[in-house]
Amino acid sequence: MPILGPNQYGKAENRVVRITRDGATHHIKDLNVSVSLSGDMDEVHYSGSNANVLPTDTTKNTVYAFAKEHGIESAEQFGIHLARHFVTSQPAIHRARIRIEEYAWERTVGGHSFVRQGQETRLAQITYDGSSWEVVSGLKDLTVLNSTDSEFWGYVKDKYTTLPEAYDRILATEVSARWRFNWTDDTEDMPDWDTSYEQTKQYLLRAFAETYSLSLQQTLFQMGSRIIDNRAEIDEVRFSLPNKHHFLVDLEPFGLKNDNEVYFAADRPYGLIEATVLRDGREAKIPADLTNL
Repeated sequence: MPILGPNQYGKAENRVVRITRDGATHHIKDLNVSVSLSGDMDEVHYSGSNANVLPTDTTKNTVYAFAKEHGIESAEQFGIHLARHFVTSQPAIHRARIRIEEYAWERTVGGHSFVRQGQETRLAQITYDGSSWEVVSGLKDLTVLNSTDSEFWGYVKDKYTTLPEAYDRILATEVSARWRFNWTDDTEDMPDWDTSYEQTKQYLLRAFAETYSLSLQQTLFQMGSRIIDNRAEIDEVRFSLPNKHHFLVDLEPFGLKNDNEVYFAADRPYGLIEATVLRDGREAKIPADLTNL
């Protein structure tokens, strides 16, 4: 006769971002929280009775509510709060396992602009036809976030539009950028490639941090413009910027007010913004699709 062995259930990969606003300086905690519960769960397997089952949707809601009520001092402390709650509040739950991945952010410029630690992958493509060179450098997987100074409103609305206008939102993206050098002749002095890369990246980051954004497109153009204006060796920058959406969690059902503090970080679907910024009078030459670079 078959018998039930060890079992557990829960809600996996609850993405929660908690912003703590200390005046003009903001602090960010970005977690991926997985909850697994076990206990008196025989009957739900044998007969389908849900009498002892706390819905996984409830565990998800608890993660977001606790981010507001308790804050997130550390991944460990947050997990302790959650595990204790599930085991002590539900007689049928005897064991709670909370697994947390934390994504670290490093403050860049000012009090509210961040870059994901772990940094980017540097890229280069060199083409030579025997007489001239084409050098395209770039980066990918550079994740950046502004916890304020971003809005999105005044857009076209039709009968399918449900997105509410936002006057203070998180702006986050994973930068993929390629830039083409105007060095083509090896009889001329080459750029200092390493210095150029680091300076280009810093201008990109500063523009992202210092632009009060009304759209990701506006921020993209400011990033490209900052590079073109300050790096004479570069004639063209192409960007591909997925919008890493952060949606405010509705905490009202739990009697809590969400004052731009607790967000759901959605990974898909996402807006994708792409454009090229050129030095005036120059022709675009970077291929539209450089996904293999």
